Amino acid sequence: MTDADRRQLGRVFNDVADLYDRVRPGYPDELFADLAGLTGVHDGSAVLEVGCGTGQATRSLAALGYSVTAVEPGAELAAIARQRLAPFGNVEVQTSSFEQWDARGERFDALVAASSWHWVDPSIGWPRAYDLLRPGGWMALLGHVVVRRPGEPEVYAETADLHERFSPGNPDWGHPPLEDEVRATDTGWGAVEGPGALFGAPIVRWYPTVQWFDGAGFADLLRSQSLCRKLDPHVREPLLDAIAERIRTDLGDRVSRRYLTALRAGQRAH
Repeated sequence: MTDADRRQLGRVFNDVADLYDRVRPGYPDELFADLAGLTGVHDGSAVLEVGCGTGQATRSLAALGYSVTAVEPGAELAAIARQRLAPFGNVEVQTSSFEQWDARGERFDALVAASSWHWVDPSIGWPRAYDLLRPGGWMALLGHVVVRRPGEPEVYAETADLHERFSPGNPDWGHPPLEDEVRATDTGWGAVEGPGALFGAPIVRWYPTVQWFDGAGFADLLRSQSLCRKLDPHVREPLLDAIAERIRTDLGDRVSRRYLTALRAGQRAH
């Protein structure tokens, strides 16, 4: 993906900021407890969050007492984050891309990116993360992987024919991997370009979670995702209406989306 493509596609979430805030999954409390235990980041530590969205992870970081600076390029997303985080006095949300953000000489004990690091230009992001962290500081990537279990009804499989009908040949739509297959990928930084020698090998932890949706809710979730946002509206909306109707009529108007939520935490080298 080119830098221009990355910026363009990353902006699609700002167009549906309220929807994004309503339907996107949060992160389990156990993950943040492990983050604190693994990194030694404590109450009052300075944490930089890259791509905070509407604050799904930020609220948990703030609740732990960290001094959080959250950077979000989408103005509408950032505005909702400020509203959601207003009760906390230890969070500042700044509107900027990470690549262009002015740190004003600040340094941090940890940098956290929750489902956002893949939007950052890796040739800029990793060196910048290294420079912004204090010696001994930690980088933590959080993210969700949609998975399936053998024998369980799976909404993507049950609606794949609709995607082929309305958006034929789309290579991004398919069956999620098996949960056990994902758990086996317990090394490295996941599906992003790695940092080379700038950071040590990450510690990887997995957390199973499930979201439940009716047909309209699942269609709204898809509306908030880049896969569907990049479709022409004349394709996207009939497709999502058909998916919602399939869930209502054939699947009892209740489907699950199973995740493994990942924590990948590595320490700054030197």
